[in-house]
Amino acid sequence: MPIIHAADGTPLNVEVEGRSDGPTLMLSNSLGTDLHMWDPQVAEFARHYRLVRYDRRGHGKSGVPAGDYTMEQLGRDVLSILDALKIEKTNWCGLSMGGMVGQWLGAYAPDRVGKLILSNTSAYYADKQPWNDRMAFARAKGLAALVGPNMERWFTKEFRERAPQEVERMTKAFVATPIEGYLGCCAAVRDMDFRDSNPRIAVPTLVIVGAQDPATTPAVGEALHKQIKGSQIASIDGAHIANLEQPDIYTRTVLDFLQS
Repeated sequence: MPIIHAADGTPLNVEVEGRSDGPTLMLSNSLGTDLHMWDPQVAEFARHYRLVRYDRRGHGKSGVPAGDYTMEQLGRDVLSILDALKIEKTNWCGLSMGGMVGQWLGAYAPDRVGKLILSNTSAYYADKQPWNDRMAFARAKGLAALVGPNMERWFTKEFRERAPQEVERMTKAFVATPIEGYLGCCAAVRDMDFRDSNPRIAVPTLVIVGAQDPATTPAVGEALHKQIKGSQIASIDGAHIANLEQPDIYTRTVLDFLQS
């Protein structure tokens, strides 16, 4: 599990596994999680790809610089990882915030991206106040106070009742997120705006939506799909963290697109 330094010196925790001789697939997780969010997909993805997972700055075992982050900064962190691993081009699968970073890569570093999967994600938030409110609440009360509503956004009631151990695993990852890293990434999400740059994305793109996702609704995913000419869209019956709620279907949806 190497540590790779970003352009500003921030250490980034990276895990590389799978086929050393295969094409690369890079996974990028949601706000408030670490690279283990993708554990259900690892075995199958690693059979086909050189699989790269990482903790974005402020999360997991990566460094936690103070202050607000930007999507450009987070995108350039990815380029630092690719450069350090001597990877010229990667396929990309990003969920939620990982999909936002993917939108930056698709528009601003298209020569580094093969196929692009944007899952359970958004391009822009017109109303910044909910993000400001969440940041103020988290700063005052801590992430543990956000667990209840967060898990309700992430997973359907049926899944929470059916898989309490998985929900508990994700709860632990969420509350373990450094508060400064969480706030820095919230600022990046709040301030992003890919409405003008998304129409420039020309790499093959799949948008995945969760049919019951209250955080990035199917309508939000449909709007993203329309912004990116030639993109495909797929719906999975789950809430926000679709790769955990429907792991087998999610894995197959990703592989079918990448191998088509």
